[in-house]
Amino acid sequence: MAPPRDVVKIAIQMRDAIPQLIQLDQAKPLAAVLKEVCDAWSLAHSERYALQFADGHRRYITENNRSEIKNGSILCLSTAPDLEAEQLLGGLQRGNREGRREALQHLGQLAPDMTFAQEVISRDGLQRLGTIIEDGDDLGEVLALALKAFLELMEHGVVSWETLSIPFVRKVVSYVNMNLMDASVQPLALRLLESVTLSSPVLGQLVKSEVTLDRLLVHLQVMNQELQTKAMALLTALLQGASSTERKHMLDYLWQRNFRQFIYKNIIHSAAPLGDEMAHHLYVLQSLTLGLLEPRMRMPLDPYSQEQREQLQTLRQAAFEPEGESLGAGLSADRRRSLCAREFRKLGFSNSNPAQDLERVPPGLLALDNMLYFSRNAPSAYSRFVLENSSREDKHECPFARSSIQLTVLLCELLRVGEPCSETAQDFSPMFFGQDQSFHELFCVSIQLLNKTWKEMRATQEDFDKVMQVVREQLARTLALKPSSLELFRTKVNALTYGEVLRLRQTERLHQEGTLAPPILELREKLKPELLGLIRQQRLLRLCEGTLFRKISSRRRQDKLWFCCLSPNHKVLQYGDVEDSAGPPAPESLPEQLPVADIRALLTGKDCPHVREKGSVKNKDLYELAFSVSYDHGEEEAYLNFIAPSKREFHLWTDGLSTLLGSPMSSEQTRLDLEQLLTMETKLRLLELENVSIPEQPPPIPPPPTNFNFCYDCSIAEP
Repeated sequence: MAPPRDVVKIAIQMRDAIPQLIQLDQAKPLAAVLKEVCDAWSLAHSERYALQFADGHRRYITENNRSEIKNGSILCLSTAPDLEAEQLLGGLQRGNREGRREALQHLGQLAPDMTFAQEVISRDGLQRLGTIIEDGDDLGEVLALALKAFLELMEHGVVSWETLSIPFVRKVVSYVNMNLMDASVQPLALRLLESVTLSSPVLGQLVKSEVTLDRLLVHLQVMNQELQTKAMALLTALLQGASSTERKHMLDYLWQRNFRQFIYKNIIHSAAPLGDEMAHHLYVLQSLTLGLLEPRMRMPLDPYSQEQREQLQTLRQAAFEPEGESLGAGLSADRRRSLCAREFRKLGFSNSNPAQDLERVPPGLLALDNMLYFSRNAPSAYSRFVLENSSREDKHECPFARSSIQLTVLLCELLRVGEPCSETAQDFSPMFFGQDQSFHELFCVSIQLLNKTWKEMRATQEDFDKVMQVVREQLARTLALKPSSLELFRTKVNALTYGEVLRLRQTERLHQEGTLAPPILELREKLKPELLGLIRQQRLLRLCEGTLFRKISSRRRQDKLWFCCLSPNHKVLQYGDVEDSAGPPAPESLPEQLPVADIRALLTGKDCPHVREKGSVKNKDLYELAFSVSYDHGEEEAYLNFIAPSKREFHLWTDGLSTLLGSPMSSEQTRLDLEQLLTMETKLRLLELENVSIPEQPPPIPPPPTNFNFCYDCSIAEP
């Protein structure tokens, strides 16, 4: 009979005693359970004892958390938390260094438990630990243990960080500013100051004035990863607590000290893996840096600002200055204004007065900043974009200004410019630490991508929103890959063409529609052997047709042609030289033969002997087209070397040779062919199941019948 739901079977341990296996009734008071356990071990005064989980942080069992006890849990009997706290705090006052060290160590182990922490705090445990930290008699292990226990107790939130005294905070700051300090002390001191800075504005200002940015940079440049992480944590806390103006000054100073380059080279690309905590702080630093763009993003263009009007004219002149000079010289003021309005229209503004386009917030003046940055730092690409589209038919031109304004909004949304930092997020982009002006540089890449996608889609003005949706998807997918540099981002995002986006959408749609449901995947697996057999047949037929190859030598890149094919019975490779102008020869006319049975192995790429030989293949692109077969030639091993005329021929021949050797076909072409055949065959098999939902799991098999009397016994002969 199964036990009731509120009864669990557990084990209870005690030092130097045989463990007890009991059935714990969760409805019974915990004091009564302790009494029974103590009686079983002949222990008096059960109120002096408590139960703890035997694993993890050894948390005390209370009426609030006893529901976490499950069948098979292992508990241990230990001293009650109030007595344990009294004993440990008494050990801190005895003056014996070793006793204090052991008491602090045990205190730090139990401090994460809320029940124990409340007992310590109620007995002025924080004040006693604070005295040890302020006195600083021992700057080594004792101080580190005291800081750790203090932090664990404070993080329960029972006592506010604002209650800490200024002398105490200054003492902790002095530990951070010391040059020669125990390696275990400074990370804990930095962690404490981070919590103070985030929780108390007043004490945060004290920390900001006492701990300089230069001092934090010193800590960040050490090889101790924990110290680096805690220094970065305090730095981001100081930046978050600063005003917008102060934050900008602080970040400008850090960039002047090559802080960005240090992060990129020594933290992001460090040999040691990046921890989750450091990843979060880099995310915060990135968010705060991008947050400096928010004022410009929220500020509309002022039509009465002389500076902003000049910036718009600069943008126009950068695109149309030669045309403007030739047409505007000697014209009246009205004619020049009309000419400027027409050029602003060509530039892609929706209104002849561009100020009306830039009154929208967001992106406000940030869009103008992006356009100016693009025109100044990539002038040829800017001129090409504007002039190329202004010369197209009106319905197919891509409006630069309108695209830039919408693209700036899109980038601000993707990068969450102006949004508050998440407390747990870690999704920073390494490329933002790879160069200065990362947001503007990203815009320069994205606006050229938009123009490229516009042409791929053959878009018109009516398709503007569709193009922006595709560009959003291209940018979002590429940013999700977290490219390590802007150049890598440029390469990946340009490879994600409009056709590739459509293919990815189709794949995702198939997932959503259930085409890739478990039963369909099972069907595909059953079809694979048959379809792989078809691919193997096609590869062998291609080898039987033969291919013309070019010989590559060290004297000159191309010598002459030679032809190789597989015999119809698949037993011999036939090959020989041919003239340049001649077509493929008849197989029987080829002078050389290589029995397939003599072939040992197939080699590709840099493993090939004609690639390893110095000077034989100077073009690195040919490495990917090289393959060889090793075979027995008498008592020696010889090679037949190939340079495929194309990547497709390389795949076909290596697949065919692998088939002859009984090896699996591993080329990319085989994967593509197999996927295409599987898709076609699966669709054919499922034609009759259109609009029929396919379950994730097969229906259950019904139970067997009570008797099998209906079965026909074939052994009984008919009369």
